[in-house]
Amino acid sequence: MPSEYSIVTPEKVAVEFRLAGIGSRIFAAFIDAVVMVILLMSGAFLSTAIMPASAGMAMLIFLLVVLFVIAGYSILLESVWNGQTVGKKLMGIRVRMADGSPVTLGAAAVRSVLRLGDLLLPVLMAIDIILLFLSPRAQRLGDIAANTIVVHERRNVDAVPLSSGLSDFEHPLEGLVGDLRGMTAEEYLAIKTLCDRYPELPSNVQARLTRDVWQPVANRYSIPTYAGVHPVYLMEAVVMKYARRHGLL
Repeated sequence: MPSEYSIVTPEKVAVEFRLAGIGSRIFAAFIDAVVMVILLMSGAFLSTAIMPASAGMAMLIFLLVVLFVIAGYSILLESVWNGQTVGKKLMGIRVRMADGSPVTLGAAAVRSVLRLGDLLLPVLMAIDIILLFLSPRAQRLGDIAANTIVVHERRNVDAVPLSSGLSDFEHPLEGLVGDLRGMTAEEYLAIKTLCDRYPELPSNVQARLTRDVWQPVANRYSIPTYAGVHPVYLMEAVVMKYARRHGLL
């Protein structure tokens, strides 16, 4: 079974990931199954409690809980928790796109739908197990369809959490980055890609890309260095400001 996977980022940096093995993935799935059973039992208990008052409401609540557990649990957590469910978090693994970027909502949905197929058709589960051993990226059917990989957490990175996402209306540091007049789409994409990948990169790569990718842009648009403000937060502010002004949010 393959254990290492290397990619070259758009910044021409080679990044290696340690692929999650079948053992860690099975244990993560078991933990998630336990969590899902607990959620179902909680929904059943709540429905039973309100049954005397409203049988219709009790049935609706239970159906909503079942729908969430079966169809939404993995999709929701993997898309908003950066590729992790409860089980994956405890096992130290996460889902990423095959290019190393964070998993998307669409990819999380595809993975989850095909996982349901595994439960309904045992032959698909058998195929998945075989693929985990034979696939060069240790991918099951859901991973192949969604173009995702499952990797172990990186331990040699500087933990600099991004302070906001593109769903936010305005970054609090936008006033520090100027008007960005003349910024090109290529510069925006380079900074956005660096922001997306930054928390997962080794510290030496973080420093190098900050110097080689961010600093020339900062110099070009006269964005100074501020004491106590990590450069990645200024990068975020640039991404947010540019995206909002160009209708990309």
